[in-house]
Amino acid sequence: MCSICGFANFEREIDIDKNIIDKMGKSMKHRGLDSTEKYVDRNVSLHHNRLSVMDIENGKQPMSAEFMGKEYIIVYNGEIYNTPELKQQIFKDYQIKMNTNCDTEVVLWTYILYKEKCPEMLNGIFAFAVYDTYEKEIFIARDRFGIKPLFYTVKNGAIIFASEIKAMLEYPEIDSEIDKKGLWQLLYLSPVKINGSGIFKDINEVEPGYLGKFDKNGLKLDKYWELKAEELNVTSQEAAEHTRYLLTDAIKRQLISDVPLCVFLSGGLDSSVISAVAAEEYKKERKTLSSYSFEYEGNKTSFKSTLFQPQGDDEYAVYLADYLGTNHTVLTAPTQSVVNALFDATEQRDFPGQADIDSSLLYFCNQVKNNHTVAISGECSDEIFGGYPWFYRPEMLYKDFFPWIHDPYARIRLFDDSIVNSKDGYEYTSSIYKSSIAECPVIDGETDDMRCSRIATYLSVNYFMTSLLERKDRMSMASSLEVRVPFGDHRILEYVFNVPWKIKFENSTEKALLRNAMKDYLPDKILWRKKSPYPKTHNPKYLESVSNILQNRIKSNKSILSEMMNKTALESLLNGESVTWFGQLMSTPQLLAWLIQFDYWFEKYKVKIV
Repeated sequence: MCSICGFANFEREIDIDKNIIDKMGKSMKHRGLDSTEKYVDRNVSLHHNRLSVMDIENGKQPMSAEFMGKEYIIVYNGEIYNTPELKQQIFKDYQIKMNTNCDTEVVLWTYILYKEKCPEMLNGIFAFAVYDTYEKEIFIARDRFGIKPLFYTVKNGAIIFASEIKAMLEYPEIDSEIDKKGLWQLLYLSPVKINGSGIFKDINEVEPGYLGKFDKNGLKLDKYWELKAEELNVTSQEAAEHTRYLLTDAIKRQLISDVPLCVFLSGGLDSSVISAVAAEEYKKERKTLSSYSFEYEGNKTSFKSTLFQPQGDDEYAVYLADYLGTNHTVLTAPTQSVVNALFDATEQRDFPGQADIDSSLLYFCNQVKNNHTVAISGECSDEIFGGYPWFYRPEMLYKDFFPWIHDPYARIRLFDDSIVNSKDGYEYTSSIYKSSIAECPVIDGETDDMRCSRIATYLSVNYFMTSLLERKDRMSMASSLEVRVPFGDHRILEYVFNVPWKIKFENSTEKALLRNAMKDYLPDKILWRKKSPYPKTHNPKYLESVSNILQNRIKSNKSILSEMMNKTALESLLNGESVTWFGQLMSTPQLLAWLIQFDYWFEKYKVKIV
């Protein structure tokens, strides 16, 4: 895992200070502490920070290769899990042997030899750019789920790209500005973003499953992967067997590492499945798997059961760790550390994200990094297998707004409407939702339940899941910790998307297909446990602390909130009004913390509304 950035202009020589590439790269040094290299010529500047995971000695970037008298140079961020097969194919087709054991060289040669077909040949997580020095063009691509980030803009004949927005803002012609559409995303949707948006004006994100080519004629982007609806006639047993094969294969592929690897084990179904398969593989090699679970200071006495979170995780995580024989560590986040990290979490995400859900993960990843460089996590399962209530409650889907937003106006009502234009903002964001439903691939004549599940999957994968993956990438890479997500193997989604809903929701059980597929790996106590989301703090000291910080910030003359807020609505919130506004975790304490992040973001990034 790494950071990449660069800029290129094929109309003329680059006429800005070429030290800019160093500033862009330095802003993302946290993503790769092991080495820093760059490539600069008259038209192109490329930069790479490396976190060494595979072939530590030989994998430095930018990496170059020559073929038929032409030179190609790559900067790449990611992990490719079908590297052995690609090596074999390249040798079979072209008799080319690799000089390293790292996947960077494989990606480079796959592009050199197969050009635009390269991304669809890759099974993994990736964002990369290849400079063809002969044709004078830059090829860019991003993985199918957007697990690895890639932002870009085109200005005055130049393309500028980077793994994180903060690097983009180091380029002198890019300003820290936000327009109404960006502001509406923050106040209605965040931490979710609209596909392709970088929140900031004129900063875009390469959408998942897209590739692009930039030359003297500009940038052209094309989709190389999309989800397809197909009729699949299988029995429950056949579906379970094939799902088990795909998932165990994905997990095993992602266990390969030249540096210490661990798993995140919450005791929920998804992380438990990964841990069980990984522990079994480790035992075959006479090794012990390391696992981590996360808890908060004071939660044992302050925890309140809800429909979404009926019980805490710690009992289940410790139980399964003992059952699997892992070397388990329970990490407990101090309340003040979670509060303090709200500011760092905002800088890592480059916009106000998920409050303490972000800041706690940032704290935990920093602790894990003390002993491990790679972790495996359970993201993507709920979105693929149907773990959320909107999969089986059509009334949550067939309305005007995203189903995980409980109250679209929860945040925007806190702001002066003459500034935020809430009616226009609702119409804009609601139109995005309706368009997304219309885009979902379906089959004529299929059951209402199946169509509902397809739409729920499509929305969840394209919005909710991308937000969670973005969070996991930024908070982990802030500590140079690589996190892999086996459920994010595109083969799993392509198959499960077409499995009949009656199999996926057998006996009215959420994620029944996954449970049936993996029943031989887990004890019943874990296998049939009700879904429990990522934990949040229930400590009243957290609410007290964020309330005090927010009130003090509003009093400051640097605060954008003091200019933008509806003071009556804010006072009601500070006086204890109960609000649930996003997903299963975001309530009043998180909303107060989010407002702190919002205010800090405007101050730190010197954001201007245009």
